[in-house]
Amino acid sequence: MDPLVSTSGTAPVPVHVAIIMDGNGRWAKQRNLPRTVGHKHGAEAVRRTVRAAAELGIAYLTLFGFSSENWSRPEREIEDLMGLLRLYLRSETAELHKNNVRIRIIGDRTRLARDIVQLMEQAEKTTGANTGLTAVLALSYGGRQDITLAAQALAREAAMGRIDPEAIDETALGRHLATADIPDPDLLIRTSGEQRISNFLIWQLAYTEFVFQDVLWPDFGERDLAEAVEEFRRRDRRYGATVSSS
Repeated sequence: MDPLVSTSGTAPVPVHVAIIMDGNGRWAKQRNLPRTVGHKHGAEAVRRTVRAAAELGIAYLTLFGFSSENWSRPEREIEDLMGLLRLYLRSETAELHKNNVRIRIIGDRTRLARDIVQLMEQAEKTTGANTGLTAVLALSYGGRQDITLAAQALAREAAMGRIDPEAIDETALGRHLATADIPDPDLLIRTSGEQRISNFLIWQLAYTEFVFQDVLWPDFGERDLAEAVEEFRRRDRRYGATVSSS
């Protein structure tokens, strides 16, 4: 990989990078190809990005693979996407394990086929003790749903007398999110030129830096990730505070 990210200076590489992988369909349309071909090339971009993130020293990489809203897409496209997911989990788990990558999957598994859930569980079990990059796949995931489920869990605890409703704060809710044991993203990247978060990690992105890139996801590569990281390192993150004049 090109050494695009300087190791000089004090700005660190982001600990957690989240990516909305957008543009598979447009990539295929520009080439007069079926959307499924765009998704296949998008899967190749996932491989490149996971490898590049590990090389950059990023600790957590969360990829928005399939949203809760994506279930409204045409049935044939969903079938193709699920087929690609099966193929990815079967073909990539061993390689990721070999490279010390830990796989985590977040989202609503109840809508996924049982064999896919079994592949997900096996991938998490196989790689669970790895100490390198944690690759988080958001599948059948929605940010509002994540918050709703956390609120329901807290309500049940309060109804059972396990928690005082007055003691419920941001930390308590955060412990019930799908990402409870994962630090909030430092950097969000969205490809394809779109500039919205599309119900992705909406609680966790409160103080995240956003970088929007015009590249379509199937063309996303090491250089694009490195450029986004370099942009992040140039920013002054104040978390709502002011900069001291001294």
